[in-house]
Amino acid sequence: MSSRLVALAGATFTSGLMAGVFFAYACSVMPGLAATDARTLVGTMQSINRKILNGWFLAAFLGAPVLTALVAALHLGDGPVLAWTLAALVAHLVMFGVTTRINVPLNNQLDDAGPVDGIGDLAAVRERFEGPWVRWNLVRTVASVAAFAALIGALLAR
Repeated sequence: MSSRLVALAGATFTSGLMAGVFFAYACSVMPGLAATDARTLVGTMQSINRKILNGWFLAAFLGAPVLTALVAALHLGDGPVLAWTLAALVAHLVMFGVTTRINVPLNNQLDDAGPVDGIGDLAAVRERFEGPWVRWNLVRTVASVAAFAALIGALLAR
């Protein structure tokens, strides 16, 4: 098996994982938390935001764009595969940018509010967090799904 195929399979796999993570938030985690009170949403998201920073998540989150860039470099001159891979890379850059510039700062603001039992106005903390976080998670979900689909296109073009 060639290193180009291994890299493409790895990029596709990690991209699928990230699309799945963000999709799960969009269609289950956040709608489920929307049906709860402010204390539950804030406390749960504070806990999730701490626990998601682990090796498995970071390997997929960083691996997807890095492996996609590697695939692009390995397929220079290979028109169809390169085109699909570049489309995936652009989508990954959107996902990465939204995550690092919007969702992570929102997570940090939520954490900076302090322990849930010490927050005076939980409703205000929730209001500043929930709507923007959900909207931008949808953007990164669409971007991640687009990257995954584009890499499937690259596999098929190969």
